[in-house]
Amino acid sequence: MTPEKLERIRSAARALRDAEGDVRVLRTVGWPKSVEAEFFARGAKEPPIVQYEPLDAEPILAVVRDVRNSLDSSSPEDQWLLRQAWAIETGARMLAAVGTAKFFEYSSRLYGEPKATILDGETTSLALAERLDAVLAPFDHDDLGASPTPMAAEELGRRMSKLVRLHFGDATPEVEVVEGLSAKAVAGPRRVRLQKDADFTDQDLRQLVLHEVFVHVATSLNGKLQVDLPILAAGHPGTTRTQEGLAVFSEIIGGAMAPARFKRLSDRTLAIQRSIEGADFLDLYRFFLERGSPASQAFDDARRVVRGGLMSGGAPFTKDGVYLDGLLRVHNFLRTAVKLGRIDVVPLLFVGKLDIEDIPDLARLSREGHLVAAKYLPPWAKDRQFLVSYLAYSGFLNSVRLDTVQKHYATLLDATR
Repeated sequence: MTPEKLERIRSAARALRDAEGDVRVLRTVGWPKSVEAEFFARGAKEPPIVQYEPLDAEPILAVVRDVRNSLDSSSPEDQWLLRQAWAIETGARMLAAVGTAKFFEYSSRLYGEPKATILDGETTSLALAERLDAVLAPFDHDDLGASPTPMAAEELGRRMSKLVRLHFGDATPEVEVVEGLSAKAVAGPRRVRLQKDADFTDQDLRQLVLHEVFVHVATSLNGKLQVDLPILAAGHPGTTRTQEGLAVFSEIIGGAMAPARFKRLSDRTLAIQRSIEGADFLDLYRFFLERGSPASQAFDDARRVVRGGLMSGGAPFTKDGVYLDGLLRVHNFLRTAVKLGRIDVVPLLFVGKLDIEDIPDLARLSREGHLVAAKYLPPWAKDRQFLVSYLAYSGFLNSVRLDTVQKHYATLLDATR
């Protein structure tokens, strides 16, 4: 890479990093905690009343235009930056349209929809959600082992701090217990915040460490090491699908995924599709109640679906669909990498906040010495022996005719009743 091209890449990456800083999606679409209290005070029979502050997108769009004009669309590295520019621009336009039907249009472009197919042209996250719903239903009340042990936020925070310090050393983020969070936990490179009044268990401890810390915190810290490519420290909407897919895969490969957790992810995907088809907030709230969620949890899940969009239905926030959609994409990418003997690409997934489609460009930049190798990796990505074994076996299972095998074992299991 010529010095001139390198400076162009560096300059564009810095400009996009600065512009991205104002595209604060969850902050813009967030609801004050008082909205929930008011909803239940009115008997949970009227939709919440929420006011949003639309983003002034023009300063961000101006930066994106300048970046586009500076880049060479024939260069692969420039094409990668152009994709980042598109995601940041679309995210800004989405937040400028908050509280309108247009919000859903931009959300769909960034995060997809439940009926959108993955690369095989057939599989959808909605199909996975429906399969999980059907398969896991019998286990709602079954004894699957020891019940989760309740744990106060302070105790969970103390235990998390010890585990995280073993992994990150001096770079360990501070774990804080705070009031007023809209989520149970929020993780960043400097601190992990836990909702003081949330109901936690020992199961949450494992799940949060594998999901929030070993993936989201790790990619943030690795991204901050990228001097030439600071945009990799930015968790903009274009990176969400892969980042959440990695985080959910981390829960699975790390042995922290429980049926209740999987069902909650699938329920959100089902609810997004219902909202697209016209379900309003109260419809969604009742949907989650019927799924067995406590009232407060049902409110929160319905909130997640409609925040930023229309309370009346037809225009949801589709972000929560990326957990299953991203999982499908990450899992299939990793299975393919193992089948092709390319497990060497796994650390590239953690060099910062990125999308799987960025991997070829980042590999090229790495070979040219412009990318700092990932310093922080989850244990399963650092010691890849189990990962390779698991993916090699799971990849072969695709060739098994499950319908034929299932008929035989269904008959066998019926004889045990």
